Amino acid sequence: MKDAMTPMERVLTTLGHEEPDRVPYFLLLTGHGAQLLNMHPKEYFSNGENVAQAQLKMQETYGHDCFYPFFYASLETQAWGGSTVFYDDGPPNAGKPIIESFEQIDELEVPDVMGHKGFDEVRKAINILYSQKGEEIPIIAVVMSPFSLPVMQMGFDRYFDLMYEDRKKFWTLMDLNKQFCTEWANSQLEAGATAICYFDPVSSPTIVPRETFLETGYKVAKDTIGDINGAVATHLASGRSIPIIEDLQDTGAAALGVSAMEDLTELKDRCRGKISLLGNLNAIEMRHWTAGQAENKVRQAIEKAGPGGGYILSDNHGEMVWDVSHETLLNIANAVKKYGNYPLQK
Repeated sequence: MKDAMTPMERVLTTLGHEEPDRVPYFLLLTGHGAQLLNMHPKEYFSNGENVAQAQLKMQETYGHDCFYPFFYASLETQAWGGSTVFYDDGPPNAGKPIIESFEQIDELEVPDVMGHKGFDEVRKAINILYSQKGEEIPIIAVVMSPFSLPVMQMGFDRYFDLMYEDRKKFWTLMDLNKQFCTEWANSQLEAGATAICYFDPVSSPTIVPRETFLETGYKVAKDTIGDINGAVATHLASGRSIPIIEDLQDTGAAALGVSAMEDLTELKDRCRGKISLLGNLNAIEMRHWTAGQAENKVRQAIEKAGPGGGYILSDNHGEMVWDVSHETLLNIANAVKKYGNYPLQK
């Protein structure tokens, strides 16, 4: 067994496609923080101190290898004038779309990411985490990709009409969103984030065919990731990636969040030494896992993707489902520590 590393050393080693002391694991916990502090989600996410306090406590409890000060996706549409609907026992969701016609796109202005209270609270959480543990535990911040953000800005149907019927206005919106995304990402890095998770589910072949992706989301990703001043992990939020795996490697991302619908053995074979993998535990099924199931799923994932480094065990969606139990999270953590030590046992 190798000497124990800090989470930062462990993650950087595996991202370098080398074997650290054990397989890193990310428990990407958001709403669990509200449950921990016994707060309604709206109250919890209103103050970055709440999020930072919960992230510190959850990392201490489960021993995972990152902080995840992500609030909720629709916070980004709030910056554009949109709204958020909060629920008692689930993640917040975007309210009414802000773009109701293609003509409105020409009137949009990029919001000031430094002048929005919600973003200020995210940066506050990041800054607190960095001041306490940022040198030894990675802080993973989040942005919605310019290509996927319009699902909340416009709604799925209207956005797909734009993508296929009016490429001129589509690219106008992409240019606005690219500026917004890079400024938001870089402001989080300046606040102390270690890396950026670039959520881009619309790029997945689960949603758009590869030929459309190459004409649109691929070009957007290459431009945007190139302008982000730090390491980037692309996450397709449960969507498939194998049909575009080489294209994703070419965008400049250092890691890829992968789906439970695809085989880790094939993914690792296609990505070995090129891009690290993050995933792919089924975030929906794990709500009902027994202790034995959790252990077996973790063991199988490590056997398939762990050899040679380049693998971080996590859920497949990029955000742990709110009703995954404390016991299951502990079972996952314990299984990684049981089966994930290098050199891996066959």
